[in-house]
Amino acid sequence: MEKKLALKNLVSMEDLSKEEVLQLIYRAQAFKGGASTPSCEKIFVANLFFENSTRTHRSFEVAENKLNMKVIEFDATTSSVQKGESLYDTVGTFNAIGVDVLVIRAKEEEYYNELLQSPLITASLINGGDGSGQHPSQCLLDLMTIYESFGHFAGLKVAIVGDLRHSRVARSNMQMLKRLGAELYFSGPVAWFTPEFAEYGTYLGMDELVGLVDVLMLLRVQHERHTSSSEAAFSKEEYHEKFGLTTARYEKMAPQGIIMHPAPVNRDVEIASSLVESPKSKIFTQMTNGMFMRMAILEAIVRGRSLEEAHDGNLN
Repeated sequence: MEKKLALKNLVSMEDLSKEEVLQLIYRAQAFKGGASTPSCEKIFVANLFFENSTRTHRSFEVAENKLNMKVIEFDATTSSVQKGESLYDTVGTFNAIGVDVLVIRAKEEEYYNELLQSPLITASLINGGDGSGQHPSQCLLDLMTIYESFGHFAGLKVAIVGDLRHSRVARSNMQMLKRLGAELYFSGPVAWFTPEFAEYGTYLGMDELVGLVDVLMLLRVQHERHTSSSEAAFSKEEYHEKFGLTTARYEKMAPQGIIMHPAPVNRDVEIASSLVESPKSKIFTQMTNGMFMRMAILEAIVRGRSLEEAHDGNLN
């Protein structure tokens, strides 16, 4: 009998074991294959996004609706945040009115620590991205996409390329991929290859890298997190020539190699526009997998809450 995963919160990939990651992948694949969808119609959920998002926000919303959850609308630009309300008090408000699950994206790294430590907040938290810290649901959909392509992680050569310093995707992925047995490489501007990345893998130039790896994971240049001086010195054309996936580099990729990108894609910067939908590209597959993975995450959270409530009821 299949063991069903139960989670109370999901804020970091460090929260998950390798076995739990695989359970989530298998469940997301089952949903993608047409498995029956559980009804979570008694669960109230809100998506609190304090940074712009299309894919993460909307795929969580579609996943919630597929699970028949009651989705409570929230728009940071018209909320009491504009009156100076803190993230803690916003979360406390949703908790107080009975919202069960909160999906949160915020600029502050590890914003969730204060919330998890509060005895007043009983809602389950799913981290939709914290500054340059973690992005667990993106990591899990990336892992699902890799697993679909290769059927394993051990021994795979995976390159993460681009704006490493500012990328929560890079941090989440490198941590779990290393634990799953992948061999990691990095590329992009050397100034963005900080010591934390050197602990996980090897830096190589793009021309040396492309023919070596099974997975080429490109990262968006996060202009919004750069200083004004670094932005002034940035050249799209120069970046693409030195660190982007050009058509010439694409031709050098290994036959089994795949291209990934968390999106949004800066076309003709990280990747030539003509390659976004090329045969090796899994970029739109990642988006499809993201919705199914978020269904699996939400289902595990609801199951975790149910088990906790049953346990508390037995104690009473």
